[in-house]
Amino acid sequence: MKKAYFYELMDKAERSLHRDEDLILAFQGEDSEFCRFNQGKVRQIGKVHHDRLLVRLIHDQRHALCELTLTGQMTEDASRVASTLGSLRGMIPHLPADPYLLQNREPRSSERLEKNRLPSIEQWTDAVRRETRGLDFVGIQAAGGIYRGFANSLGQRNWYENYNFNLDWSVYHEADKAVKANYAGLEWDDRTLQSKMQGCREQLEYLKKPAVTIKPGAYRVYLTPMALAEVMSLLEWRAFGVKAQRTKASPLRRLVEGEQQLAPAIHLSEDVAGGVAPDFDDFGFTKPRSVPLITGGKHQGALVSARSSREYQLEPTGAHEGESPESLYLQPGTLNSQSILKQLGDGLYISNLWYMNFSDPEACRMTGMTRFATFRVQNGSIQGPVNVMRFDESLYRMLGENLLGLTDQSELLLSSSTYDSRSTHSLRLPGALIDRFAFTL
Repeated sequence: MKKAYFYELMDKAERSLHRDEDLILAFQGEDSEFCRFNQGKVRQIGKVHHDRLLVRLIHDQRHALCELTLTGQMTEDASRVASTLGSLRGMIPHLPADPYLLQNREPRSSERLEKNRLPSIEQWTDAVRRETRGLDFVGIQAAGGIYRGFANSLGQRNWYENYNFNLDWSVYHEADKAVKANYAGLEWDDRTLQSKMQGCREQLEYLKKPAVTIKPGAYRVYLTPMALAEVMSLLEWRAFGVKAQRTKASPLRRLVEGEQQLAPAIHLSEDVAGGVAPDFDDFGFTKPRSVPLITGGKHQGALVSARSSREYQLEPTGAHEGESPESLYLQPGTLNSQSILKQLGDGLYISNLWYMNFSDPEACRMTGMTRFATFRVQNGSIQGPVNVMRFDESLYRMLGENLLGLTDQSELLLSSSTYDSRSTHSLRLPGALIDRFAFTL
């Protein structure tokens, strides 16, 4: 329905184009259901239907754009698009030529339609309430359809539909003592939620024990996929784009230039096929199913936007202008996920990290703090919680010389961001066992 509406808008807009003008329309929409929980009860519930259109007019290497919120009424929306084109047409003669403007002039149309396998909002809220009975449970769930479209006056048409859910929550013992977890994906499974909540209940029992403060120093640690996600999210800011790498602004400069490398077990890629992001950009370039970024611990490639493609004469990878990953994937390793405490032995089990930032970007050194359920482990058994600690570590040590291994299972982590709209960003990560992880406070 949305696809046909979008394409009809494009057909109508094309009729008002002048000679030598190019038109690009980019569609962004969602049909979302939200539910907010507090103390295990439904506190707020609602639905959002939101469709937006980015209108870009191009002439003589100059371009202007405007974003519209669609009403769903064809006559009104078509009139507003036509009016917008007139305004943009009046602006273009006053704009400078853009030397790095590049649009795909070889039309490649596509469709990627994921099936809607989500339960009704009543079904999943009932499941959450059932599994969290008796717990101080706080969380938010967002679920429903996400839509992206591209159309240009060269005849290219691309459409993407995805239906996913994301339940992000914390279960509190008291004060700041809590267990944080997440359940996200394309198909809801009550048994998976039950298993995750059982894990939370078990960790809550450990949180009831007196917390200890450990001395600063180097410890063996296990980072859960959620904790490792904070490390990767910090890297995503500017580590993997070709612009940052060519201007030496990437915190992975030493890796890119071969001065340092990570462990041979590190195989990192932008994996569009395994994520929930569209496989095309706003200039009509389609994305490869996978873009290798690090292979065997060594630099392999970069994300290339349309602008960087023009500037550096490289093949575009369909990355957006910021050139940050949208579907980052770290291949799992060989550590048995079910016996990770035994393999940790004596050390720290870290569920969460936060307040992450670079302490030395040139050395790819990061600092941050533990959060929520961090446990002291001895002889493969959890002894009790550890008070909040600050760490300061280089990625070249964490995922390089001190990496003991990655787990054999990875977890799909969807962004819980709903600012402006539901995010299509995702990470697929294993857990990481690391030796001599440095805590400073």
